[in-house]
Amino acid sequence: MRREKNINPMRHLRTLTAITAAAAFHICAQTTQPAQYLHQPIPEAWEYTPDSHMTLPANDGWWTVFGDPMLSTLIEKAETGNFNVTSALKRMEIAEKGIALSRSGYFPQLDVNAGWTAGQSAGAANRPVTPSASYRHWNLGLSANWEIDLFGRIASQLKAGKAGYRASKADYDAVMVSLAASVAKTYMQLRTAQAQYAVAQQHLHSQKEILRIVEARFKAGIGDMLEVTQAKTVLYSTEATVPALEASIRTAANSIAVLTGQYPAQGAPPLLETAEMPVCPPLPATGVPADLLRRRPDIIASEATLAQYAAMIGVAKKDFLPTLAISGSISTQARDITDLFGSHSLAYEVAPTLSWTLFDGMARNIRVAEARLQMEEAVESYNMTVMNAIEEVDNAIISFNASVREAELNEQAAEQSRKSLELSVDLYKRGLTDFYNVTNAQMSYLENQSSAVAARGNALAAVVALYEALGGSPE
Repeated sequence: MRREKNINPMRHLRTLTAITAAAAFHICAQTTQPAQYLHQPIPEAWEYTPDSHMTLPANDGWWTVFGDPMLSTLIEKAETGNFNVTSALKRMEIAEKGIALSRSGYFPQLDVNAGWTAGQSAGAANRPVTPSASYRHWNLGLSANWEIDLFGRIASQLKAGKAGYRASKADYDAVMVSLAASVAKTYMQLRTAQAQYAVAQQHLHSQKEILRIVEARFKAGIGDMLEVTQAKTVLYSTEATVPALEASIRTAANSIAVLTGQYPAQGAPPLLETAEMPVCPPLPATGVPADLLRRRPDIIASEATLAQYAAMIGVAKKDFLPTLAISGSISTQARDITDLFGSHSLAYEVAPTLSWTLFDGMARNIRVAEARLQMEEAVESYNMTVMNAIEEVDNAIISFNASVREAELNEQAAEQSRKSLELSVDLYKRGLTDFYNVTNAQMSYLENQSSAVAARGNALAAVVALYEALGGSPE
């Protein structure tokens, strides 16, 4: 009997690998890398020339610069209780699982199978007709399939997955920065409204005292009803501002409660206790380096998304090349279960397979063009993100400068209005001036003092906006 030659699976595998490598073209040897993103370079620094000098904090707890323990406590609560944060964390975990899924492509797939088969063949289907034959057997086997990443298709998928994870992590960081800024901004609104409420109460006390004087003069016959009505007009006008201020205080407290993951009825009451406005810190006099924008989470996410789309071009290009896979199985088969591990029950198969799509109706070309367009769109999105970042930093500094200057001028005007009110009241008591001058001084004093408080609140909000624009602490 002629002896069959021994089959060497590894020799056939090397032959297939050589054929595949010889057939591969340069079509996808290079992965598109977006080397230049911006149409215009980022400016080196933004102009800022105040008289004060103070550097920003070195840690990411940038809100500590306001020196307000309550604010720090609220932001810590928000970081653990806000539902947007937990949602972003879950998205990051999903992206991490995507990396693990892509990495699993490097490993073979193993399957175990076992079963019993019974059947009968139809003899009438044969020519000439033969008797029907029945059969039954047991089988137990192990099969494996392994795609060899010869041209880096799996590596490109893994690269895209890692870029997607970086983007999701940056999104999580962006949520954290935005959350801290939202809590801080709302907190500044709360303290500003409380300060304006305190100003209104102070003026109400003063206006009631003046009304008492006017009514006493009228009863004594040395004044007239016009003066009484003018004094009441000023008083009621001031009282009319109180409901809106109270509503602003309550709504700001409710917003902070929700941001910290609490219902308003639970989280708002402690915030309703009146407290001083935080001290407004000055900005650094040396300017804000433009390189700091690279640490903004939205820019990091945009860069990662850009890299992800670039990697997906490589994945699409890899579809033009062959795929090499090795499949194999080993099993035992026997008519009786007791013979499954007998000397003649072993069966095996090794099948290296080279697969190459020659024509698919231009589908691969379309996928490459689609991936390239997605990357180009990501480039434009990156450009827009950076431009928005520059605008936000510039606007925050401009707003801070304007608010600080406005507050200083309004405080000077309020001080002069206070003196004017004192003088007009004194002259009115002595009958040397009309009561109209008193009412004008009252309204002017209230307006200037309230505007000064609002300007200080705007300056605080501008500081928060600058930290948000920089993506947190700049150091």
